[in-house]
Amino acid sequence: MLEDPAIYVINKMTEVLKELRVEVERYNIFEDKNAIATLPSTLKGVDGVILASTVEWFGIGGYMQQFLDMCWLYADKQELAHVYMLPVVMATTYGERDAELNLVKAWETLGGIPITGLVAYVENLDDFEKNESYSNIIEKKTETLYRTIHQKTESLPTSNLAVKTNILKTRTIELTPQESEQLSKFVSDETYVKKQKEDIEELSAMFKQMLWTGEEDDEADEDSYDEDNGDLHLSRDDAKVPESDRYIKAFTDKYHPETDFSASYAIIITDEDRILHIEAIGDKVKAFYAATEEADVTLRTTTRSLDDILKGKTTFQRGFMAGEISVKGKIKTLRMLDVIFPFQA
Repeated sequence: MLEDPAIYVINKMTEVLKELRVEVERYNIFEDKNAIATLPSTLKGVDGVILASTVEWFGIGGYMQQFLDMCWLYADKQELAHVYMLPVVMATTYGERDAELNLVKAWETLGGIPITGLVAYVENLDDFEKNESYSNIIEKKTETLYRTIHQKTESLPTSNLAVKTNILKTRTIELTPQESEQLSKFVSDETYVKKQKEDIEELSAMFKQMLWTGEEDDEADEDSYDEDNGDLHLSRDDAKVPESDRYIKAFTDKYHPETDFSASYAIIITDEDRILHIEAIGDKVKAFYAATEEADVTLRTTTRSLDDILKGKTTFQRGFMAGEISVKGKIKTLRMLDVIFPFQA
């Protein structure tokens, strides 16, 4: 870092811009590497940006490439369309022109407005800093950047913008700028990403186990409910169990407590427009209907899918894997539903 010529150029440009009463905010990507995904949000409301990189071996640095990737994924493209970009590329080896071209092409593809940048090969940093001619060039280029932005100078259209509009697609799911910014925060949150990876691994293990054990399809010819042995068979024609209470009775009678386990579940029955709540606390269980969706795990399903689970034809896990049940909450807590309510047992 001490011998990085790009830092000298940026410091010089910052001095000139502040003399011109320009508000300047600097981000060192190598220091914010764990939050690169959130950096595109800093481009909101700015008039111009300077992207500085040093070519030490081959092309722009990896952090700069990651930043441009995050701009492609999460930046507000409507905002970028009015942002001028000046590339600063200093090279201690060959390739400063190629690196500048890459930054310009990337910014054009993002929809922004690039300006001819500052590029140089620096063999000796001390000689470069002491050269007054070089210092004047940097100052003049900074003043040109200021005038270009102040006068809102327009540029001719390029093929990169046409390619972006007609061919390149950012994502298959269109997100609003606010959703993109929120997603970028999730991506930069190491705890959140770690939790998502754990959930994916757990789902993979669950799916492999299901493929290994195979699915059992136990169907009953006639539905009835036997209170003596605890076996559950449902019938919509059973007059002894009111239609509105049959789920409450089913979960209450089939409860199998687990040591040191407590959880609350909210099952949204979409085609009946009501929410069944189940609270399992130690050896006690409570089932009731309520308007709130607040619970440790929230499930969304239909009466048909729920009836199949209660009849023992399937499980909550299989319903989730098949897409018949959507879930919000911890996967491990969802799996416990089939443990504390063994309808297939």
